[in-house]
Amino acid sequence: MKAMFVILFCALLLCLNTTAAQETPTDSDRRGWHRLAPQSPAELRTLLTYDGRNLPIVSAHRGGPAAGLPENCMATFESTLETTFSMLEIDPRLTKDGVVVVHHDASLERTTTGHGLVAEHTWEELKELRLRDTLGNVTNYSIPSLDEVIEWARGNTILVLDQKDTPLATRVQKITDHRAESYVMMIVGRLEDVQSCYRLNPNIMMEVFLGDRRRFDQFAQSGVPWHNIMAFVGHTPPQDRELIRMIHAQGTLCMAGTSRNLDLEYVQHGASASADLEGRYHRLLDFGVDIIETDIPREVGPLLYSTQLGRLKLP
Repeated sequence: MKAMFVILFCALLLCLNTTAAQETPTDSDRRGWHRLAPQSPAELRTLLTYDGRNLPIVSAHRGGPAAGLPENCMATFESTLETTFSMLEIDPRLTKDGVVVVHHDASLERTTTGHGLVAEHTWEELKELRLRDTLGNVTNYSIPSLDEVIEWARGNTILVLDQKDTPLATRVQKITDHRAESYVMMIVGRLEDVQSCYRLNPNIMMEVFLGDRRRFDQFAQSGVPWHNIMAFVGHTPPQDRELIRMIHAQGTLCMAGTSRNLDLEYVQHGASASADLEGRYHRLLDFGVDIIETDIPREVGPLLYSTQLGRLKLP
């Protein structure tokens, strides 16, 4: 199995940036990051094409928050990349003055020192707030704009933009304006929106829910190429192995979420998590899931892939 992962990563050296191409003032601090750095939309499609092997990355839900590390926060993103190869799922929302910020809830109370709705505040007002961590503690971090996060992610990782209250056309335009099609994807729910995204910018990859055969058939008739999507098959362990085989036959990867099930058990048991629980994560890969979206990427990423990655970890 380890040899198979070595072959995979040797084939994807252009996408896995193991050394800095150019020195910058922060490169010395970033050499330990597990970087994903596709340089073109074609390289991103290659990285996310099914080829019979599990891709040794996870997707960090809201960036992978923890104690001292708020969700949708760049310091949290950096902490995740220090531990594991990971895509970062984030949440764009619109401010009162039309700026797109990265924040999950419509309201501010749970995750910031503010009150009311994000949409009732200007960007300048939101910048003055401080983010709370998963325990509710106030940190020194503030809400980032989507522009800031997209530029930060360049050469470091792959972003996956959820929708929230941000129109599809706005998300497409942000990716297009930053020329970020090689490393920024979108979560798109409705089939009509999948088609609209493809018409607006055919170089953007999407995460599309294909949790049953009806959705599979509908997408197959959509006219959108299979290589433009990654299939999300559900927030519970998938049961239809044939559906996953059908998706793989199109060269498309399957993602499943564990934030609502296995992650909760893992957090409850902590370091004493049983071998059976660890085995249940591995069984998702054995069933055909290629990428796991998780709330705890620092734990799940190394748990799944550290033995396979071995000497391919970043210096």
